[in-house]
Amino acid sequence: MVGVSGSRYFRAFLYPVFFLILPSLLLSACAGKTPGAKDQGLEGEHRTLQETLAKQTAAHQKLKEKVANLQLRLLEKETQVKELQQKLDEAIQEVVRAKAKLHSLESKAEAASVMAEAEVALKALKAREIGHENGSEVAQAEQLLKMGAGEFEKQNYGGALYLTRQAKSFIKLGEARVMSREKIRMRAGEVLFALPLPLQVLRTSNIREGPGLGFKVLFTLKKGTSLVGTSYKDQWVRVKDKDGRSGWVFHALVDRTDGKDSQ
Repeated sequence: MVGVSGSRYFRAFLYPVFFLILPSLLLSACAGKTPGAKDQGLEGEHRTLQETLAKQTAAHQKLKEKVANLQLRLLEKETQVKELQQKLDEAIQEVVRAKAKLHSLESKAEAASVMAEAEVALKALKAREIGHENGSEVAQAEQLLKMGAGEFEKQNYGGALYLTRQAKSFIKLGEARVMSREKIRMRAGEVLFALPLPLQVLRTSNIREGPGLGFKVLFTLKKGTSLVGTSYKDQWVRVKDKDGRSGWVFHALVDRTDGKDSQ
């Protein structure tokens, strides 16, 4: 009986003490493990960030190398273009000098006529470029015409003709570019003028949708209105006014002008 009572007494004393000590042991165990887990998590995140940063740095470096390569290639192209332009200018000057030495038979009147046509064509091209950035053809043509005028004053009419014809070739390129930009739909049998024609309405005229009386009237123009003729089909001329409107007019209703608006 005493042994049984003593055992009961021991258990009655031990259990409360055990339950008081258990939470402390658990807290100590948790406290010992938590910092280690946090440290491992932070180390993993740090490694991930370092790997991401390394990849971004490598990608940035590749991009810098690519940009540098493109800049060098652009510089190379610009240098080539500059050298080619210089050679072209030298070749032109050489031809002009040769023309002067040969005392070519081109007449003063012919040179003056071709120069005037080129100047009118250039003026028409610049008018069609209003509202748009001028192409390089305009600058090239202006420079060549200026050089041609200088040779004309020196009585080198052959050189003036050569330079003017070169200018006209650039004007044609400019006209082709403008036509492409305006997306003019050519009709069967329609023929482009070699150069835009400055025209003037001779009397009140209807501008039609197509080359013929069967096409509807788009608008009407008064006598004296300035136009630019771009092409023709049979007896009809495709024209464009200063407001950008275009259509067809019968050839007998318009005539060539100096490009000045008499309205």
